[in-house]
Amino acid sequence: MTSESPTPAPATTSASTSTGTSTTVRITTTEQAIEAGERLSIEDIGTATATDARAMSKVLFARMRVLEEGTHEYQYVRNTLIELNLSLVRFVAGRFRARPETTEEMVQVGTIGLIKAIDRFDATMGVEFPTFAVPTISGEIKRFFRDTSWAVHVPRRLQERRLELAKARDALTAEHDREPTPAELAEYLGLSVPEVIEGLTAANGYTSASLDAPAGEESGGDAYAGRASFVDTGFEAVENIHALKPLLAELPERERTILSLRFGAELTQAQIGEHLGLSQMHVSRLLGRTLTRLRESMLAE
Repeated sequence: MTSESPTPAPATTSASTSTGTSTTVRITTTEQAIEAGERLSIEDIGTATATDARAMSKVLFARMRVLEEGTHEYQYVRNTLIELNLSLVRFVAGRFRARPETTEEMVQVGTIGLIKAIDRFDATMGVEFPTFAVPTISGEIKRFFRDTSWAVHVPRRLQERRLELAKARDALTAEHDREPTPAELAEYLGLSVPEVIEGLTAANGYTSASLDAPAGEESGGDAYAGRASFVDTGFEAVENIHALKPLLAELPERERTILSLRFGAELTQAQIGEHLGLSQMHVSRLLGRTLTRLRESMLAE
């Protein structure tokens, strides 16, 4: 004795004709449900009411459950379900209209959540599809916010800790009428102070300011980039030292000694002459010739 899948209860829906009149259709088979869906799609599937979509979805889910995945009919029923329930995506996206992301972006991401909900839904659980799908769609959109809203990428655990710290800060601020300290936040959340500080530091990466933005009311209109565009003379000195190292290594030992005594020990030319057994005039000529050689070598590079 073979068992047959339970036949879904008949449903009714309505579709507008080209003349604008409304026709009530009694849906008892999958073909009728798909035909009704096609009729609404041709006119404007957005005019389908929630009752229309729910009625046809029940029949289509029952049919999809007995079809072989990957077949043309299975894919056709699945695509029809997606079209019928796009209003759920727009409904959930409307909850986040205050976000800077565009509605189109949220609908695209939410549609991914809708497809996941259709693939995971089991009509035998006794739950209406919208009840099952809305949390999945909402979760997909929130995941999109979490992964793309941060100006600087930080680990997910720190992103979640930022939300915990924000809630704890609001609660403690309302209780004490002041900003809580890291120690108070740590005690409230059961974390260590270093963990709280790490989360507060990571929260700075959520938003960023343009370098062309004014640095503050007292900046006189100067941008952050203007404050950072100063020249540190120490950089040039470091570059010169690195450029001189190979040139000094090429000098004879006596010239290197003269330079060391003159610019390292800061001896006078007379003192250097006494140290090396040379006259001051000879030391002056050697020093001048060595400095000229180094200067020309650096300019040549």
